[in-house]
Amino acid sequence: MKRWGITLPLTGVPLAAHRDLVRELPDLGYTDVWSAETAGADAFTPLALVAEWAPGLRLGTAIVPIYTRGPGLLAMSAATIAELAPGRFVLGIGTSTPTIVSSWNSLPFTEPYARSRDTLRFLRAALRGDKVTETYETFAVSKFRLERPPTPTPPVVLAALRPGMLRLARREADGAITNWLAPTDVPKVRAELGAQAELIARIFVCPTEDADAARNLGRLLISSYLTVPVYAAFHEWLGRGEALRGMHEAWAAGDRAGANAAIPDEVVDDLVVHGPVERCRERIAEYVAQGLDTPVIALLPTGDDPQDMVRRLAPS
Repeated sequence: MKRWGITLPLTGVPLAAHRDLVRELPDLGYTDVWSAETAGADAFTPLALVAEWAPGLRLGTAIVPIYTRGPGLLAMSAATIAELAPGRFVLGIGTSTPTIVSSWNSLPFTEPYARSRDTLRFLRAALRGDKVTETYETFAVSKFRLERPPTPTPPVVLAALRPGMLRLARREADGAITNWLAPTDVPKVRAELGAQAELIARIFVCPTEDADAARNLGRLLISSYLTVPVYAAFHEWLGRGEALRGMHEAWAAGDRAGANAAIPDEVVDDLVVHGPVERCRERIAEYVAQGLDTPVIALLPTGDDPQDMVRRLAPS
């Protein structure tokens, strides 16, 4: 089945005001709705609404941070959505960033690889309905059992960028979620994940013919994300280290404007889909042609009605 996903909620649209759009999504050709969790809506509540409004859609979190909920609460939240959407929910987890975990939630951001591995192992057991008593490397759980284990057990996918996390996803998860990559980067990511696991990617889409406006917005986002060490290392691995060197040097010197200006047009055009709607659809399809299983549109603001943009970006 060819998948075509959208990230909800949309910027500037009240959560309850998504109902009519969500009900249209299956007829438009969308197969998936994915949520995110930073400092806006939490990852689970929007999916509970979507499960009621459009029962045929697959739902996923991309991603829930593994540090900001205890292991038991994370399993409970996932089980609740899985019960509302049996067989149609994918739990996407990841480390998130030190800003979200430590600066905003006052929690230690330590041992991200080991914490990811341990959380995957706990969730596998807990979502099956097992009673879990286990001392993992990064946390311990005693006598936890879900009162309402979901049937079927939902798949769990891991946010992964570089080879270590991608191989962990290959071994212990049902797939991987990634972002900030070009279609031509997909084969390198796929090679580490393997051919069988699902590969999901959030793709930033700015449907406008004003290339300068799209690139300016893209530069703001790229300098915000790709200066985070894990993303910097990701793009070094992908081969963009030299192209982004000026951005990193200016950012380290406290010159945000200079960092934005140092990002080449070619990098923005690689990482942000922009142009007329028809060209945006074609560009998203290029990711699939390169080996991506599930493209998930993250709509960037253009000044136009975002709900209309979602309708126009539909694959049909």
